[in-house]
Amino acid sequence: MAEPVGRFKANYAVERKMEPFYKGGKVQLDQTGQHVFCVCGTKVNVLDVASGAVLRSLEQEDQEDITAFELSPDDQVLVTATRALLLAQWAWREGSITRLWKAIHTAPVATMAFDPTSTLLATGGCDGAVRVWDIVRHYGTHHFRGSPGVVHLVTFHPDPARLLLFSSAADATIRMWSLQDQSCLAVMTAHYSAVTSLTFSADGHTMLSSGRDKICVIWDLQSHQATRTVPVFESVEAAVLLPEELVPKLDVKSKGLHFLTAGDQGLLRVWEAASGQCVYAQPQPPGPRQGLTHCTLAQSAGLLLSVTTDHNLLLYEARSLQLQKQFAGYSEEVLDVRFLGPEDSHIVVASNSPSLKVFELQTMTCQILHGHTDIVLALDVFRKGRLFASCAKDQSICIWRMNKAGRVACVAQGSGHTHSVGTICCSRLKETFLVTGSQDCTVKLWPIPEALLSKGTAPDSGPILLQAQATQRCHDKDINSVAVAPNDKLLATGSQDRTAKLWALPHCQLLGIFSGHRRGLWCVQFSPMDQVLATASADGTIKLWALQDFSCLKTFEGHDASVLKVVFVSRGTQLLSSGSDGLVKLWTIKNNECVKTLDAHEDKVWGLHCSRLDDRALTGASDSCVILWKDVTEEEQSEEQARREEEVVKQQELDNLLYEKRYLRALGLAISLDRPHTVLTVIQAIRRDPEACKKLGATVLRLRRDQKEALLRFCVTWNTNSRHCHEAQAVLGVLLRHEAPEELLAYPGVQASLEALLPYTERHFQRLSRTLQAATFLDFLWHNMKLPTLPTAPSVAPSAL
Repeated sequence: MAEPVGRFKANYAVERKMEPFYKGGKVQLDQTGQHVFCVCGTKVNVLDVASGAVLRSLEQEDQEDITAFELSPDDQVLVTATRALLLAQWAWREGSITRLWKAIHTAPVATMAFDPTSTLLATGGCDGAVRVWDIVRHYGTHHFRGSPGVVHLVTFHPDPARLLLFSSAADATIRMWSLQDQSCLAVMTAHYSAVTSLTFSADGHTMLSSGRDKICVIWDLQSHQATRTVPVFESVEAAVLLPEELVPKLDVKSKGLHFLTAGDQGLLRVWEAASGQCVYAQPQPPGPRQGLTHCTLAQSAGLLLSVTTDHNLLLYEARSLQLQKQFAGYSEEVLDVRFLGPEDSHIVVASNSPSLKVFELQTMTCQILHGHTDIVLALDVFRKGRLFASCAKDQSICIWRMNKAGRVACVAQGSGHTHSVGTICCSRLKETFLVTGSQDCTVKLWPIPEALLSKGTAPDSGPILLQAQATQRCHDKDINSVAVAPNDKLLATGSQDRTAKLWALPHCQLLGIFSGHRRGLWCVQFSPMDQVLATASADGTIKLWALQDFSCLKTFEGHDASVLKVVFVSRGTQLLSSGSDGLVKLWTIKNNECVKTLDAHEDKVWGLHCSRLDDRALTGASDSCVILWKDVTEEEQSEEQARREEEVVKQQELDNLLYEKRYLRALGLAISLDRPHTVLTVIQAIRRDPEACKKLGATVLRLRRDQKEALLRFCVTWNTNSRHCHEAQAVLGVLLRHEAPEELLAYPGVQASLEALLPYTERHFQRLSRTLQAATFLDFLWHNMKLPTLPTAPSVAPSAL
């Protein structure tokens, strides 16, 4: 463990933070298909489709939740509405508000829509009112009443010459309003539940409405009657009319009206309006069904965007429904994170969901992996980095493989535990086995089949079935953590029963028990270099144990709550720990010292992993954030070294200037170093000069304004000390005598400086006055004293000597 101190880590800095950008609500795709607009609490985030990065976050000054937003058809104007009943018009590319006005609704705006010319905006409120605004001339044009309850849907007819507006409210009817006559032309009734979308045919004579009553209705807008009702057997959240052309890949073989639906079954389906038949349905992905909440078509870009109930955004090529991009909008609680790939080029995230998310770090491309049927609880990666394993609440484990192109597929599955599998660990030397721990208090050893490791295995042959080789009941309570030793011969388990145990592999024979924690254990970890085990506990401590005699070597205290994860870094000489207090701590083992506390999460940090090169760390927490940390120890040391060298050079230069009596440059250099004591030394050197008064005034007055401001600030500090007050008063005297009052008052912070100078200056003058009085009295005494004449000493004859 005796490693040179220079190799110890001292600090990590946030290299990248992956935060939620969509927490539910409306999503809109611009006409070019390059940007996605989505709501995240008080912000509308603008997402770049190519990179997956958030380009802009648009937030109104009132910082209230966004209730509705709409992008104009020409992609130029974005309008947002908040709970504070304010509407904001944005130049979204610049991120600036161009206009802000009151909505006049008496309750929040629930929906809004632009007309095809991008000049009129309709807003539907929770107060049952529909208002129309001219956003070019900036005034309200119409106010339509009559809708009961919340107006949750408004849309304009695509032909601007018709001046028609459609709305739907809580009564499940569709109202058609004439902007010309300012009246309601028709109330169309066919749905029995909320109408979720309205869309129009190219000729503008036909309208399609979808609802949560599991039907889609086709309307003739000339007669205002329903011409056909199509049962779609799912609650539909959005329906899109497809262009009237042949699309063989979607089985659209006639030029009649076809539409696409997205609903609670989680599949995109294409329907023929004339026959009411489903002509195409997406294949069902593995795992539990995820409903769709939104669907929007960017026709000119040929892209279709759908949104799942767990906040994933899926971008398809419209003519084939081939998946182009995936974006994970909100991960809820992140439970585990791992680096992936031989060079740690990817990360895998397990959140409060049955699906896993794999991100490429360079481009942030996301893959959403389906395989489990319940929440994934833990992850681990094999040595080479392409094979990794996951375990879940569904009592199963999955092994995943990433190919050289970065695509990930499930290659093996296994089940056998009788409760949720909460922890998993892969073999360290070779890809030969993995170990799982469960709430059923047992540990299982799973050998990896040879077929899985052979390079000739076809990825499309389906997952291989895993069989457990050994099962051992290890603890009396839930097993929270398992760890395999670097030599693959030992297994450590940590449990809620407050103990850790050491087992011999492969037969799981008990070797010893580590007891000493006061509460349950969350993590166990072997040292990569020494025969030492680290344990992290809910009692807020980390302990190091000797494997030979099971004794406790060290205890680290510093977390205010449960320590959830611990890993060894710096070749086993330091520890990184994360806790439910949201903190990540770096410890040096030799002296039990907490070197650094990293505070970037706001909730429990469940996931912690370090890269192969030991230069980066990855954390995931309950605040839905994943943070990539970079080791900046060497950078900070080199910066500190450069700073010290620069200070030495400047100090030498300052000494030379003082020796040469070049006071102006010396004073300027001392002020630039921002060291009041050094500046004081220069002032004292000037005042020691025989012509001090003249030289001090000349030097101070030739300084730049910012240097004079700094000098005045330093004077405040010196003036508090009676030994240095003379220098402060001398500088102050120069400034007051030669600087105009207007210029002095223009200095930033001059008022605070004067307020700080006054009391001490008064005290110094009182002290001087008392000294002067005493000196005057002494002088008076001296002149009035009558000294007696001293007798002269008798002269001594030289002969006597």
